[in-house]
Amino acid sequence: MTDGGLILAATPLGAIGDASLRLREALGSADIVAAEDTRRTRSLADALGVEIRGRVVSFYDHVEEARVPALLTEIADGRTVLLVTDAGMPSVSDPGYRLVAACAERGLPVTCLPGPSAVTTALALSALPVDRFCFDGFAPRKPGRRKEWLGTLVGEKRACVFFEAPHRLADCLADAVEVLGGDRRAAVCRELTKTYEEVVRGTLAELADWAVDGARGEITVVLAGAAATVVDPQDLVAQVEERAAAGLRLKDASAEIAEVAGVSRRELYDAVLAARRAAVD
Repeated sequence: MTDGGLILAATPLGAIGDASLRLREALGSADIVAAEDTRRTRSLADALGVEIRGRVVSFYDHVEEARVPALLTEIADGRTVLLVTDAGMPSVSDPGYRLVAACAERGLPVTCLPGPSAVTTALALSALPVDRFCFDGFAPRKPGRRKEWLGTLVGEKRACVFFEAPHRLADCLADAVEVLGGDRRAAVCRELTKTYEEVVRGTLAELADWAVDGARGEITVVLAGAAATVVDPQDLVAQVEERAAAGLRLKDASAEIAEVAGVSRRELYDAVLAARRAAVD
């Protein structure tokens, strides 16, 4: 990007060697470096042997919205703004979304230097099926909200990855056992890529017991998706009849219920017809 624009850059989670060559180049050449923590970014540059020649400005949660207009002006005037957060990818539970959205709305160029992410790193290390997954950011802090959130994952068939503070991990896992059951499998990933990296895998019950002794550092949790359940089409006949009684064509009602339940439309339709015949006989 030579004519100005916004560059989002992933920074190392811990291991300095994970910094990409493109990140090193961008730190040294950007007109402006917008950093979640200016001291950490300068320390990163020093560790990489890079001199930051551009202006460094803070860009953390509480100032993000206020910083956007000035940075937009700089980008519109042809300058390059490099956005970095403390670790991982900007906008992923870190500042960045507002600036990216504002640039997109105004047609200003935005690009990304890919790299480390706690989300994908934890998924890869979890030893769980993660071909489909969702990311939920940080788990809610308050117990009531947390249990309510966990309730939305009861039937979620995708793996779910989320962040948690170390001092709340034990309570979060205990709530997960209560809401999701102790047999659901999960992995707790701690201090990814750092000296004391640790991945603990097991059932929620096992992990809840382990967490009672406390955990330190940055925590990422991967929760296995809900096990697929086998639904008997005959158990859905009454729901189809309710839709049909409300005015839907029988085939349309069968198709609607079958899609939600994950069963064959044909098998459900045949089950409804069979039930009707049995009722006549």
